[in-house]
Amino acid sequence: MTRSLEIAPAVAAALAQGRAVVALESTIITHGMPWPHNFETARGVEDLVRAEGATPATIAVLDGVLRVGLTAAQLEDIAGRKGAAKASRRDLAAAVARGQTAGTTVAATMFLAARAGIPIFATGGIGGVHRGAEETFDISADLVELGRSQVAVVCAGAKSILDIPKTLEVLETQGVPVVGFGTDFFPAFFARASAERLEHRCDSPAELAALLAAHRALDLPGGILIANPVPEADALPAAEIEAIIARAVAEAAAQGVAKKAVTPFLLSRIVELTGGRSLAANIALIRNNARLAARVAVAYSGLA
Repeated sequence: MTRSLEIAPAVAAALAQGRAVVALESTIITHGMPWPHNFETARGVEDLVRAEGATPATIAVLDGVLRVGLTAAQLEDIAGRKGAAKASRRDLAAAVARGQTAGTTVAATMFLAARAGIPIFATGGIGGVHRGAEETFDISADLVELGRSQVAVVCAGAKSILDIPKTLEVLETQGVPVVGFGTDFFPAFFARASAERLEHRCDSPAELAALLAAHRALDLPGGILIANPVPEADALPAAEIEAIIARAVAEAAAQGVAKKAVTPFLLSRIVELTGGRSLAANIALIRNNARLAARVAVAYSGLA
C-alpha cells in the first residue's frame, strides 16, 4: 500500500504538524462536470479551502499511483484527460495494477483519506440507494464505506436522483450519524430540503468539530455524514427538479443505462433539461461544502 500511495509534501507536512487538512474527491472532476467547468471548479475549491486556513488534498489515481494531494499540473491533467476511469474502493487494486488514471468516488476517497490520516472530506453529494433498488439492488458503496472509514463527510445530502428515504435507512443500519448543518431536514442536493427529518443538528463549525472529536474519542467505527444544504440563492425548486429527474430516470431506463454509467448520464441530462441551472447549483454546493469542511477542520485541529 505504501509503495502505491503518495501523499503530497504540503499535505504530509500539514498532517505531521497537526494542521487542518480537507480531502477532496476527483470523480467530480473526471465524471461530474464537463471541461473546463471541472478544472475551474476543482481549482476554485482548493483555493477556498486554503483561504479558510486548511490544506486541500484532492485524491485521485494517476497512472497507477494513488495520490493524496495533487499539484496544479496534475489537477489540470486529470481534468482534461479523456477516458479516465471511475474508481470505487473495489477498483483501486485494479487501477494500480493496470497503471490506470481514475477519479475516486466518495467510497474510494474516504478509504484513502482514512489511510492518510485525514479526518474530514468535502464532496458534492453522496451516492445512495437508487430508485428501483428493490429490483436492481443498486446501492452505492459510499454507504458501506461510511460505516467503515472514520472520516467526516460534508455533503449536500444524497444526489436527488436517488431514493432518499431508503438511503437514510441504510445509513442508519450502518450506524452512521447524519447531522444537519443549520437544518432539521436532510438536503436533496439541488433542493435545500427533502421531506426527511433529521435527529441531529449543529449550527456552527465548532459544534461539528466537537461532535467529530467525541466520535473519535469513543473510537466509534465509521464516519459522520454532515448534511449542508445548497445555498438558497442557487437551489432549485424541489417539485421542478423532481419532475426533471423522473424524466431523466425514465430515459436512462429506456436506453439501458446501468451501473456506473447511471449517475453521469442522469447528471448530464439534468443539466440539459434545466438549461444549465443544475450545473450552477452543483458548483455552488461543492464550494459551500468545501468552505464548511475547511472551517470544521480548522476548529477540529484546534481541539488537539
